[in-house]
Order: sequence, then C-alpha cells, then structure tokens
Amino acid sequence: MGQKDDRISSDTTWLDIAVELQFIAQAGLTYSKDHFDLERFERIREIAAEMVSQKSGLSMEKVKDLFCNETGFQTPKLDTRAAIFKDGKILLVKEKNGTWSLPGGWVDVNQSVKSNTIKEVKEEAGLDVVAVKLIAVQDRNLHNLPVYAYGICKIFMLCEAVGGTFQENIETIGSGYFGLDDLPKLAEEKNNREQVEMCFRAFADEAWEVPVD
Repeated sequence: MGQKDDRISSDTTWLDIAVELQFIAQAGLTYSKDHFDLERFERIREIAAEMVSQKSGLSMEKVKDLFCNETGFQTPKLDTRAAIFKDGKILLVKEKNGTWSLPGGWVDVNQSVKSNTIKEVKEEAGLDVVAVKLIAVQDRNLHNLPVYAYGICKIFMLCEAVGGTFQENIETIGSGYFGLDDLPKLAEEKNNREQVEMCFRAFADEAWEVPVD
C-alpha cells in the first residue's frame, strides 16, 4: 500500500526534540517494569504528541495514530520505490491528487524489500517486474520534504518489466513513461527530481555504486 498523507512542518528543531522524547518514552514503556516509571514514560509520550499536535495543526488523535502507534523498540519504517525504464524514459504513476511518483510504498510485514517492490509495482502500475539491482538506500528526512515525525528508510530498486498492463486502482489513476526534460508534477513527499535523476544515472551506469545514508 502507498503512504498516507502524514506530513508535518519542515521546521525540524522542535521535531527533533519531540522525536527523541517519543523514542525515550517508547523504550521506557517497553523495558520498564515499575508501575510508576510506566506512568512517567506514558506522560513523556503524551508531551511529545502534544508538541507535534500544536506545531503541525494535526489533531491529537491523528498524531497518536501516526506518531505513538507502536510498541517495542522503535525503528525506522521501510519504503520501497521501483525505477522502471522503457526507451530511455522512466515509469511514473499518477496519484489521485494529480501528482506523480515512482510506484512503491510501505513494506508489509510479510514481505521482503525485493518482494514488496514487485508487489507495489503490480498494485500501482499493473506490471509484472523483476528486480534487477539496488539503486540507493536513503534516510527520507535527509532528502524529502516535508519531514515526518518518524524515521523512514527509502530503498530504490531498478526493475525490469516482463508483462502486464496498467489498470486504474484504489491508489493510482494513470501511468506513463517520462524523460528528464518532461517530468510531470512529482509527489515531492515520496520522490523528488533529485531522486528521479539518480535513478536515470543508475540505469545508465553498469558499474553503479549504491549510495547509502
């Protein structure tokens, strides 16, 4: 499935503090046994959520759903994006809001990075693909705006289409191949021009060295 619209302000100073508080609170709730300590960590988590709510304009309910919805040790979420080329152009899918993105989304719990990339392409672009090589592993908040209230590891994979055709679905309403000189309006929160250009370079370079943040 694709990502939800879970964006917040790009002003990161307060966000860094809120994220650290949330991380400390979640770890405390996971490993602490004392009843009073658990109450204190729960309150720290609420304070972090209140900070995000006040600064972002999102409701507390929405913030808790996005920001405080996990248990256990907190780790980044995984997002996969597929780069598929035809006649020197890259495949993009059209979101319902009119912007365009590389097919991809959150890695499901029962999927690997490779299988999830293949699955997302089938769901969003209607294509059967094979994963050819890794393009990049990125810390999303170092590359995309607006920043999110949790960490995301973005994994770009070069894929080759072997069959299938596009069909409109619950996430995308169109697809097309584009050159760098005629890119449509991108879904910047998912992929920007810099990332699309990186995919073009990786496609053209047989000795591509994978950048890792």
